[in-house]
Amino acid sequence: MFLALAAGALLASGAQAAPPQKPTIQQLAAFPQFSNFVLSPDGQHIAALRGRGEDQVIAVWKADALDQAPTLIGAQRMKITGVSFIKNDRLAVSFWQPFDLRGEGVTKTFISKLMITDLQGKKWNEPINQGRAMSKAGELMQSLSNPTVLSRLPNDPHHILIVNNYGSSSGDVYRIDLRDYTSERVQMSERSVGGYIVDQDGALRARLKQDIDGTGAYVSAEFRNAKTGAWEEHFRSYVKDRDQTSIVGISRDPNIAYLLTNVGQDKSAIYEYDIAARQRKDLVFQHRFFDASGVAVNPYHAAGDGFGELLGIVYNGPRGDDMELTSPKLRALDAGLRKALGIQNRKMTVVDPATGSRAEIDYAIEKNISVNSYTPDFSSLIVKVDGAATPPEYYLFRNGQLTLLAKSYPDIDPRALGSTELVYYKARDGLDIPAFLTKPNPELCGAGPWPAVVHPHGGPWARDTMDFDGSMWVSLMTSRCMAVLRPQYRGSAGWGRKLWMAGDAEWGQKMQDDKDDGAKWLLDQKLAIPGRIAMFGFSYGGYAAFDAAIRPAGTYKCAIAGAGVSDIRRIWSRFYTNPFFRQAQAPTVKGVSPVDQAANIQIPIMVYHGERDQTVPIEQSEWFVEKAKTSGKPVVYHAIADYAHGPAWSRQIMADQLGYIEDYLLNDCGGGGL
Repeated sequence: MFLALAAGALLASGAQAAPPQKPTIQQLAAFPQFSNFVLSPDGQHIAALRGRGEDQVIAVWKADALDQAPTLIGAQRMKITGVSFIKNDRLAVSFWQPFDLRGEGVTKTFISKLMITDLQGKKWNEPINQGRAMSKAGELMQSLSNPTVLSRLPNDPHHILIVNNYGSSSGDVYRIDLRDYTSERVQMSERSVGGYIVDQDGALRARLKQDIDGTGAYVSAEFRNAKTGAWEEHFRSYVKDRDQTSIVGISRDPNIAYLLTNVGQDKSAIYEYDIAARQRKDLVFQHRFFDASGVAVNPYHAAGDGFGELLGIVYNGPRGDDMELTSPKLRALDAGLRKALGIQNRKMTVVDPATGSRAEIDYAIEKNISVNSYTPDFSSLIVKVDGAATPPEYYLFRNGQLTLLAKSYPDIDPRALGSTELVYYKARDGLDIPAFLTKPNPELCGAGPWPAVVHPHGGPWARDTMDFDGSMWVSLMTSRCMAVLRPQYRGSAGWGRKLWMAGDAEWGQKMQDDKDDGAKWLLDQKLAIPGRIAMFGFSYGGYAAFDAAIRPAGTYKCAIAGAGVSDIRRIWSRFYTNPFFRQAQAPTVKGVSPVDQAANIQIPIMVYHGERDQTVPIEQSEWFVEKAKTSGKPVVYHAIADYAHGPAWSRQIMADQLGYIEDYLLNDCGGGGL
């Protein structure tokens, strides 16, 4: 199972002689053989998820005995979804399962749970003891509760901080003793608190609050006064202006915070902030083209002089979580790992949607490395390598040696997944729209142009990235010889304030024009075959597919809407009952409700929706389909049992979903396939 890096490289080079092999639906739908590798803080153990048919189990190895069989930890009724080391000898494990909530009717949903266990999986505990419920309703609420870990307190061998989410103490912060699971409340909840931040010694130091005043909805940043213990507001940002000011970390000096803000500028930047003096200090990081998003700090006292060192800055680059390393030791180590793993930079053109300025940067386009976990002195690391056409691979760096641990999808030929690049095109009003273009491998599919799919992301306050697509949608379509364009249309977050705010109240209008302009760009670049472009999207992307179906015919041959919103009035009247969110986002959700014109769709459409979806209720698709079937255009509809708003509960459900998409695009799309 574990191979030396050199042996793995020899096997990979030998496989290149065979023609590319497109992955089967079963290969795409399967759990990764291995994923989620993590290293204990002392470097003595490694844990990972191992796919085994319909389930994932936890595998735990001794780091110095990888040739020995791991300890396997499974579950019976719930499914394991994640694992991490919360201490050297404790694992935090996340689970989920379907749940039918019975009241006036039956609400089909899923519940999640966090449990803590030892490295053998023999003793299991919930993070916080809720006490004995006094009623059946109380028992139900306890069963649905799922506390979150605020801090694993890396320098305390026995305690963690937990935020409760149940009962009268919901939102309170507790210190949990993992030896006996007794708890001590260290912070009572207050109205509108959105989250706490701890300093390097585990003390609560900052928090965010969401509220409304006479000006409107705002987010405030508060710090705890070190002398009095009182919480004091330092910043207030109003969401209607899309101003953002938040605390993303505390430095080695507990009086110096890292402040993330976009106030007065298009891109978020990070500054040092003197809490006692209430003064913004030096600029730490600002990127010309992308928003900054966070910091990475070495939290371990065992790092000696390296304790509290700023390791790097995270920013919303093409991969979404790109990091600019600031630690000299980590930069040197990163350079060596890149050389050993053959990670190479190429020139990439980037454009600022706010100004239209452009530049060429050096960037690892095909694949990149990231450090998943590390020991305080960086003598041992877990390294992940992945790219748009490279399913994740995991390596252990230990004692100066680099060893391949596992490939997540060793049976998938990465050459069949094409190549992805960041491109830009002009919208009809001149705005620069970023997009990720994935082109099929000419060896498998021939030279372009190809059939093409415009594939908008969900959200819409979200974005795509150019790392590996775990939904397998892009891999499916590209390996079936279709070019895929993922436009970062106006309203997308992470590309600066101008592009983000340009989508306000433009649902089905300028936001939709951006996607149609992307389709036109594909034709102009001779990447798409005329008359053979489809749109496929999920969630907000499903809304966009509904809207594509009611627009004048000509741009798309057909559309696929997964879990789409068809009536924007009813979706927000149901979910925006919170006054903060009513002011923060509801005014931006205005424009076209596709259900109003569903009886007059212009192109064939396939619709699918999960029966357990509580984010976008299945009625949103049912309303559209009922009317669309009167249009005279072909309509295909799939209601998927035990499917929510993603991910798939079972591998068969995942395969069914991918199969519906594949069959419709290859064989239907109104006749003859795309």
